[in-house]
Amino acid sequence: MSNANIPTGIGRRKVLGGAAAAVAGAAALAACGSDDSSESSTTASAAESSGDGGVLPDAASIAVGGGVVMDLVKTVVTHPADGEYKAFSAVCTHKGCTVSDVTDNEIICPCHNSKFSASDGSVIEGPATEPLASRPVSVADGKITLG
Repeated sequence: MSNANIPTGIGRRKVLGGAAAAVAGAAALAACGSDDSSESSTTASAAESSGDGGVLPDAASIAVGGGVVMDLVKTVVTHPADGEYKAFSAVCTHKGCTVSDVTDNEIICPCHNSKFSASDGSVIEGPATEPLASRPVSVADGKITLG
């Protein structure tokens, strides 16, 4: 009796199917990513790597009406008015993407263009229907501290 007709190992179809699934998964993850501006990215990276619980390097580096997204701690810090700083979860309440930018007092989610208020995290424009969760923030000696 010969073993020539008994299949062994993984078949070509399974290998190709697995490769197609891996490519589709990578594309889906890339679509949920964000393209932060270099200014926001630089500020956030410095804050995240500081090792002191999320202290931003300088409150003055955030323009009034703007903000910075801190990817590692999933937090967005905003500067809605002179001398006023707010912090919110950076996770969009619509589908869980990370918000990417704060412009003109609006926190923007790149996945489906939901917009949130930089003052209170409320929804300005959907498809999100729930506000961003508020996080504690304080300012001392020109430094913003989360928590």
